[in-house]
Amino acid sequence: MSAKNKETREHSDREKELRNEDPLSGAAGAHPVGAGVGAAIGGAATGALAGAVAGPVGTAVGTVVGGIVGGLAGKSVAEGYDPTIETDYWRNEHRNRPYYNDAYSFDDYEPAYRAGWESRDADASAEWADSEAKARERWESDGGASSMSWDEARLASEDAYNRVRISKKKAR
Repeated sequence: MSAKNKETREHSDREKELRNEDPLSGAAGAHPVGAGVGAAIGGAATGALAGAVAGPVGTAVGTVVGGIVGGLAGKSVAEGYDPTIETDYWRNEHRNRPYYNDAYSFDDYEPAYRAGWESRDADASAEWADSEAKARERWESDGGASSMSWDEARLASEDAYNRVRISKKKAR
């Protein structure tokens, strides 16, 4: 495989990862963990309720129906942000930020942005100071440290964190 083909394949794989594609449909925004947790909780609760009313058959049917409804609810909770939308936003916006340094490309900033939005707390109540260590750890594990220092990436990460945190608060 040529270097160009390998780079194209790696870029395509990275895009799929950022889109968080559903493995069956290819649709963006798949959240298997959120859906699984919702399915387990919803299925157990609905199954228990149906079992109390309709006996063992009601329990089985209630568990299946509750699993489906719970899975959809869990997916909704997990979708506090869309990584595809965030990536596109920052790809277009990063040059307009006060911390932008033209010595770096979007590809250099992107791990910092991703670490920021992925580190936000699920109920959107945590401040940046409470999540910065987690963001830095994500940034380092994603290879961000290979292109810039944390001091250079920190403001970008905080910017992305606050964007999803504020938009999550507004959605309520």
